Order: sequence, then C-alpha cells, then structure tokens
Amino acid sequence: MELAEFARIEESFQQFHAYFAPAFGRKQWRARSRDYLRGLLGQASERGNAENLAEAVEGTSARVLQRFLTEAKWDDPAVIARLQAYLAPRLVDPEAVWALDDSSFPKQGKKSVGVARQYCGALGKVANCQAGVFLAYVSPRGRALVDKRLFLPHEWTEDPARCAGAGVPETAVAYQSKTELALAILLQAQAWGHLEARWVTGDDLYGQVPELRDGVAQAGFLYVLEVPGHLTVVPQEPTWEQRPYGGLGRPPTAHPRAGERQELTQRRAALPPAAWQEITVAEGAQGPRTYRFAAERVRESRDRQPGVELWLLYKENLDGTEARTFFSNAPADTPLSELARVAMSRWPIETEFEADKSLVALDEYEVRSWAGWHHHVTMSLLASAFLLPLQQDWREKAAGAHAAPGISHRLRALAQEALDARRAARLAARHPTPQ
Repeated sequence: MELAEFARIEESFQQFHAYFAPAFGRKQWRARSRDYLRGLLGQASERGNAENLAEAVEGTSARVLQRFLTEAKWDDPAVIARLQAYLAPRLVDPEAVWALDDSSFPKQGKKSVGVARQYCGALGKVANCQAGVFLAYVSPRGRALVDKRLFLPHEWTEDPARCAGAGVPETAVAYQSKTELALAILLQAQAWGHLEARWVTGDDLYGQVPELRDGVAQAGFLYVLEVPGHLTVVPQEPTWEQRPYGGLGRPPTAHPRAGERQELTQRRAALPPAAWQEITVAEGAQGPRTYRFAAERVRESRDRQPGVELWLLYKENLDGTEARTFFSNAPADTPLSELARVAMSRWPIETEFEADKSLVALDEYEVRSWAGWHHHVTMSLLASAFLLPLQQDWREKAAGAHAAPGISHRLRALAQEALDARRAARLAARHPTPQ
C-alpha cells in the first residue's frame, strides 16, 4: 500500500474518532477509546482480548484497555446514538429495512454476566453461552449492526446477588424476553430518529410473538416477520358457526366453521402451482438470489378466534427446499415482489455477524461484567462502522453496485496495516518522501 493510502486511512480514523470522542466523557477515556478502537482494527491475532489489542497500539497496556471496558464510566447509549447519527448519511434509503436478530457467544464458567446453558447458534446446540439481541439497518447502500442488548435468562434475574456481583444495574434486573429487548431497541432507534425505515423483519423467534407484532405495528412500522409453520390462520372471510342457545348461562361463542382454522403448513400444501412466482430479491456474491414466493390474505388466529387481516407469505428455494412462512401487516395492494424483498432482507445480517466476529472481534473478549460486555460490543460496532465508508468507496471504484467476495477482509487488512504506527513507520523508512 502506498504512503498516501496509509495517510488517508489514518486521517479518516482520526476524524472518525473525533466524532465519537465527546460521548466518552473524561479526557483519559477519550484517549483510551481511541486506543481500544485502533487495537480492534489493527490487531492481527485471532483473539481480540486486551493483551492482543495492546500489542497493536503503542503507548498502552492490556490493563489500561481492560479498565476502559470495566471501570470507565462512559455513556454507552450516548455512543450508540452517535453511531446511528454517523451512519445515517451513509446508509439511509427509502428501501431500508430494520432487522431484529440475536447472536450467541460461547463462554465457559458461571460468572460472565448472562451466561447460561441455552441454545447457542454459534455452536448449533444447547451450550454454555451469552446471548445478545441486536438491531440492524439494511439498505441498498450497505448494512450495519446499530444497537444491542444482553439477554439475561431467568436464572440470572431470579438471583439478585448474582446480578449485583456482575454489575447489572437495578433497571435491568427484571426479566425481559428477547422479543421485549428487540422491541425496546427498535423503539429507541425510532425515538432518536437518525436512521429511518418503514419496514421491520426478523426470524420466527420474533415473528411468532403476537405482542412483538402488535408493538411493531403500533409504532407505525410495516413488518414481514417469519413465523413457524404450526401457527394457525383462518380465511379472510370465515364462515361462522354457533351452537344453539339453550337459554341457560352465557350464550355459546361463535367460531369459524370446523376445518377453516388451519396450520400454515396445511395451507402451503393446498396452494395451486399457479400461485407461485420466481422472484429475484438481490444480487449475491454467487449471482442472483432467486426464490419462489406465494402469498394470500388471511386472518391470524388468536385464542382460537380470528384476528387481524394480514398477508401470509410463503417462500422456498427453486428446488422446493428451505420452506419459510411470514406474516405481514402491509396493505392489501402491496406487490408480492416488495414482500419478498423485505422478507429476505434479514439474510445479510448473518453475514454481518460473521464479518464482525472475524474482523473486529465482536465475540472475542475477556470480561465478566455488565459494563464490560456492553462496552466491548459497542466498540466493535464502532470499528465495523469505520470500515463501512472504506468499503463503499472501494465498491464504487471497483465493482459498481455490489461488493466482490472477500472485500471486507481485504479492507480490514488495509486498515490493520495503516493503523499500525510501527508498520507505517517501517514502510516510510523504506520509501522516504522526496525532498
């Protein structure tokens, strides 16, 4: 890499950190935030713990960086608010979608805050891990993780002493499900108002919960949320049946005619071949991402009674595998192609989790406290955001609208080279600037 590129990336880094520095409060924590961020971007080890980060940053130590995570009293929500404000001019687009998702972090022992035996997506089985709920912003211009919450299982919230030992604030001790946490961070982003999108999507962990769907709709969003196939719906205009009233007690309640309330898998099986359409939802690294979709208007079933009218969307691969179903509160005249696009907007977040874990040490930390977890994850989200404009610039110069495979890793390597002051100094010595 040329010296001019080193200088450009270093200057971009200084400007990037200056934008966030006020949110870290005291001067010493502003300086440590710069060092920690530089370490995340410059470390070459597979493990992004404090020791390895310190090796990539001159003038600091592992102890100082660890204290920045666990003891510094900086305002984590204020940093996240600035993150969303920073990303707004770089990502906001009329076709943007909010995505709700969670990610797990395998951990040993019992003292790390929130750790418990629970399903761990990173391992594909029940294991000892922590789980974080994340909010992502996906647009045609790019994508980013923009907020997070740590999930505390019942065994933690029912043990105040354990929570206190891990530094869990009193306001966070009461149990909150993953869906409640997801709705909270979505509404917080809406209140800040920096990033705007009218659509929300998420997998069936979130879509199957009526309270989440209601909360998203009440906040004014349209959703396309995946739901499991065992949920039931009734026709858009059900046929009502009611037993004769015998004159004693409460009159019988009317119900949809027997057989009209069906599981989603049953309705899928009854679809005629003409109901399906092949739709390309995006251009992927391996070519167009094309699937089969069908949709119909139905009413959801709650407590065995017809509920609100909505879209029931079906998706499958071209060969009929990986069947998925979705609920959507979108208007009746919404095109199928739009429902399909939103439904499939969640897939880039899986890629984003993988990238942030491998590039900016999202899952590599050695902290046990509430503050430590939130501080490290926030810094990883900042490091990822720093790479975004570099990726956008690279993509525009090299490949038009779509990044080539591996671009994020190449950019991370460039940033690692440029932000390692010792490496830059050695290169400058070999290539002195002409006088």
